[in-house]
Amino acid sequence: MQQAVRKVVIAGGGTAGWMTAALLRKVLPKDVSIQLIESEDIGIVGVGEATIPPIQIFNQYLGLDEKDFLRETNATIKLAIKFENWRRVGESYFHTFGAPGANMGFCSFQHYWLRAKQQGLQESLWDFDLNYLCCKQGVFNKINTPNPIFEMQYAYHFDSGLYGQYLRKIAENAGVKRTEGIIDKVKQDTQSGDVQALQLQSGEQIDGDLFIDCSGMRGLLIKQTLGVEYEDWHHYLPANSALAMPSERMQQTLPYTRSIAHANGWQWRIPLTHRNGNGIVYSSDYCSDDEAYQTLTNNLDSKALDEPRKITFTTGRTARQWHKNVVAIGLSSGFLEPLESTSIHLIQSGIVRLLKLFPNQGIQPATVEAYNAESKHEFETVRDFIILHYHVNERQDSDFWRDMRSMPVPHRLQQKIALFNQAGGIFNDQNDIFRDASWLQVMMGQGIMPQDYHPAALALPSDLLTETLQKIRAAKHQPMEKMLQHDEFLARYTAN
Repeated sequence: MQQAVRKVVIAGGGTAGWMTAALLRKVLPKDVSIQLIESEDIGIVGVGEATIPPIQIFNQYLGLDEKDFLRETNATIKLAIKFENWRRVGESYFHTFGAPGANMGFCSFQHYWLRAKQQGLQESLWDFDLNYLCCKQGVFNKINTPNPIFEMQYAYHFDSGLYGQYLRKIAENAGVKRTEGIIDKVKQDTQSGDVQALQLQSGEQIDGDLFIDCSGMRGLLIKQTLGVEYEDWHHYLPANSALAMPSERMQQTLPYTRSIAHANGWQWRIPLTHRNGNGIVYSSDYCSDDEAYQTLTNNLDSKALDEPRKITFTTGRTARQWHKNVVAIGLSSGFLEPLESTSIHLIQSGIVRLLKLFPNQGIQPATVEAYNAESKHEFETVRDFIILHYHVNERQDSDFWRDMRSMPVPHRLQQKIALFNQAGGIFNDQNDIFRDASWLQVMMGQGIMPQDYHPAALALPSDLLTETLQKIRAAKHQPMEKMLQHDEFLARYTAN
């Protein structure tokens, strides 16, 4: 007889712990108690300051007021990521949260654009993207219309430490019990190996039925206690170090993240209302810590506010993110460098997946298997999307970029690249968190130009095709008249 789940214990706070606690308390019945253990003496990684649009769904489900959230977390709006020097030094492109063009029938917009390009069209694919147009002018505003052509998906930049504190208040007010303390011992059932209780240094023992490991990269429960192995992906993504460093906020707050490629890695710049988040990701096989430090500090756009903090990691995933009665959420479940701002989303999707499969009268093998299969696939599709940026490059200035271009890549990614290169086609995997438009923009931005387009794009006569595209472009420009400078929008929107 399986043990009914009536008490959930979360080991660790931070963004992962408090996101988990807040959503579980919102969804689960009150007879399931939730207790979170954290210590003020244990620091958090806390560099996940950029997000992708599904964070809005998470916040809305919790009932968060967007204006209050923006104020509490020093947040700004994020419309895109600007990739600089990734294809070649001196070139850049945007990966926006929008979709270029409009739905034109059986085949995707890029096929019509490719045909028009052959006929002499001068506009780039991004000229048909509202998010891109706003990024170029540094503007944003709410668009209240159901017309899909004016859809402007957005996410946020925010201080992840403040976000965790904000969610803590909400979770505790809703009934989550927080216990201050450091976990000293993990007690297991001698027969099943399940975790039975966590003993704190104070001597207090906390029992539970289901344990959520939010202890960060060390994976106190899932790896150290249960011994689940870690899948090492450094042969695909060799970066293993990062330096994170805050700097003064810029006079103008841009509505996008900057990702700037350097000779041996890449630098992020994330604009918040009180500071900029900066960092550099690199591989110790190609670059020393001192060299990375110099690259980062020489390329800051504003005065540094503190010395950099080093983070060491191995890209990969915990092989079974749910094992026995422990579920790993956050960095205990794996690490993928924050190139596409997926860290917080993987926390979110892990929690949602757990809730969809939440055991009532006991943990069953089929439930655990389904959770692990889906999370494995999701991690792999994000991994492949990140590899794409590195692998498809034309840089000749360092061994790092030459090696990234020549490395073997996963078969799924090989297929995606070949399909797009040969026929402009994109097919998404079921658990891929990135839409077709994301793959389209990165592949085009990295220099993959399809050799052909879908025959359905030939259905329109040439003059009608040109006219249709110009109408779409004009429609995309229409909302620009009502846009505000990003800082002005934030000031007005959060004023009351």
